[in-house]
Amino acid sequence: MAIITNIISAIGNNNSIYPLLVRDCGIEVPTKVYKTYNQNKQDKEIAYLATRERIIDEYSTSAVWLGGIPLIDKISNYFIKKRGFNPDVNIKLYNEENGVQGLKYNIEKFRNIKGAEEAVKDLEYVLENQAKYKKLQGNKFIAAMAVPIALMGFVIPKAVFAMTAKTRAKKEALQKQQNIQQNLSEKNVSFSGNNIFDKFSLKNPQKITFKGSFAGAVCNLRTVDKMAITDGGYAVGRVITARKKNERIDLGFKMLGMMYLNFVAPKQLEKLLNKISKSVFKLDVNLDPQILADNRLKAQVLNGTFKIPATNSAKDLLEFVDNAENSSSLFVEYAKKFRKLSFINDNIRDPRAYVDVEDLGKFRDNLAKFAETIKDLSKKTIDPAKENSAEKLVTKYISKAKAAKTFNILANVAISSYLLACVLPDAQFAFRKLVTGSKLEPGLIQDDKK
Repeated sequence: MAIITNIISAIGNNNSIYPLLVRDCGIEVPTKVYKTYNQNKQDKEIAYLATRERIIDEYSTSAVWLGGIPLIDKISNYFIKKRGFNPDVNIKLYNEENGVQGLKYNIEKFRNIKGAEEAVKDLEYVLENQAKYKKLQGNKFIAAMAVPIALMGFVIPKAVFAMTAKTRAKKEALQKQQNIQQNLSEKNVSFSGNNIFDKFSLKNPQKITFKGSFAGAVCNLRTVDKMAITDGGYAVGRVITARKKNERIDLGFKMLGMMYLNFVAPKQLEKLLNKISKSVFKLDVNLDPQILADNRLKAQVLNGTFKIPATNSAKDLLEFVDNAENSSSLFVEYAKKFRKLSFINDNIRDPRAYVDVEDLGKFRDNLAKFAETIKDLSKKTIDPAKENSAEKLVTKYISKAKAAKTFNILANVAISSYLLACVLPDAQFAFRKLVTGSKLEPGLIQDDKK
């Protein structure tokens, strides 16, 4: 049961790659492949080429999209370490936030804390060599963005288009060769006896040409249109590298829809579903399923031992976290688990890491509201004669909240996946029909088929 809860938790985090992985590789791509074939099946050649292009394009792009940035990040960190810097030092710490965090502030705050010596040295070295470190981190960012964008936006589509062009060229060359053989057969040309001299004598001259030969076909291979490569993202690259004007428009519509449905819609859906759970079912579902499944939270709230920062202010948050007495608290444990805080060891916050105090404050508020709800429920009794009736009421509420949160996560993935895999392609096909007058892939329609 814990494994299932962990999986639900992972795919419910819209700030991580896991929901994208599930939607992209597990649902969206296979559905798109099927829909692409179905949309083009009236033309067998285009259906085959379009489906092959979709399979290669989608899965190679997904590999770069989901794995490229982490890989480049690791490679960049290796070179940064070679220059003597620790890449864990967050560049945001150059901006000193008075009384909260910053390079100078963190150096002074953690200087005399046992166990933080190496981290302080890292901060001091970065502070002394600001220009070099900023340049290295800037190059790391550019590489992490530029390389995947170049691969996804330019290299992959060009390679796919070239593969299609090569397939068509081979087919055309074979067809021309078959036509030559058929023409020769119909004219009864023979290379035995005197027949050949009768056909190609001065009395009956024939024009001998090699236009239909394999050499001629190779010389006339069609190449993918060369388009200017400009700075831009994956979507811009795809539009730029498109083969035709109609394909450009078609891809532009698709890429805009994908960006919205991948990065904006899931978060909007999450807020909407949580709001519905709150207003209709009176359930607080802002916490992660893993927290809701942790019985320690309920027990500590009911027995009054649950510790949390006094307010969501940066000062209160970091004072609570940096107090060694709170290092084993559930608040700190959860904050570590969901990567809102980074620690050197169990009780020292890593001064090289930047703390998003706004996000940490929201996390604190969600825990505080849930704890308050549990307290209010614990004061109610259904039947005073029954033992633990208040605890049972709390347990039932938490169980319902966890079920509702799980449903919301799965519904979010299902709805956003359906929008990406089914609604967007259908909308794209309808848009394509309106603009081009054809259901077929605009990049694969040849001039004589328009």
